[in-house]
Amino acid sequence: MEFGRIIISETAANSENLQDIINSNISVINLMREEKIDDDLIHEDALMSYYLDYYTSQFTEGNFAQFVYNSGWNTELNELIEEGLQLLGAEKHLELFQQQCKKVKLMSSVKRDKFFKGKLEGVNPVRDLMNSDTFFEIEENLVELNAGFLKSHPDLEVLSVDDMFAVLEEFVGHEIKRA
Repeated sequence: MEFGRIIISETAANSENLQDIINSNISVINLMREEKIDDDLIHEDALMSYYLDYYTSQFTEGNFAQFVYNSGWNTELNELIEEGLQLLGAEKHLELFQQQCKKVKLMSSVKRDKFFKGKLEGVNPVRDLMNSDTFFEIEENLVELNAGFLKSHPDLEVLSVDDMFAVLEEFVGHEIKRA
């Protein structure tokens, strides 16, 4: 049975920092994974938001090459991110993502393998080929769009931390240890 809701804490929902909304969703997903809940049972849009945040933070910290390197160039993940960008209406980011993916796909497998076996830091011409500063010039704010998507989602429930645990414990069928 799928967990048909996206839940975030009241604190996050009331926060002025939009990243808090996204982080609250991430915390819930991480907790569900710790409880060995399969991703197939986690709300699809909650996961999409989770992976969009991963993409955004990887790109922000180390450009596209860091995303490629740390994600291991996962086709399923790339499809989720592409769908997510479409869903959020982030057309310019979607266009950039597709362009960057094309660059990686057109690269020889030898070059790509060498990239994954090497270090990301230091002299790295393959990394430099993959990177694009266009990301930082796009006026679409992915954090804003992602948080807005979660906040306006029909399956969103804003709960106190205690109620969040109660809902998740009911779903997993046992008490969850709190950190």
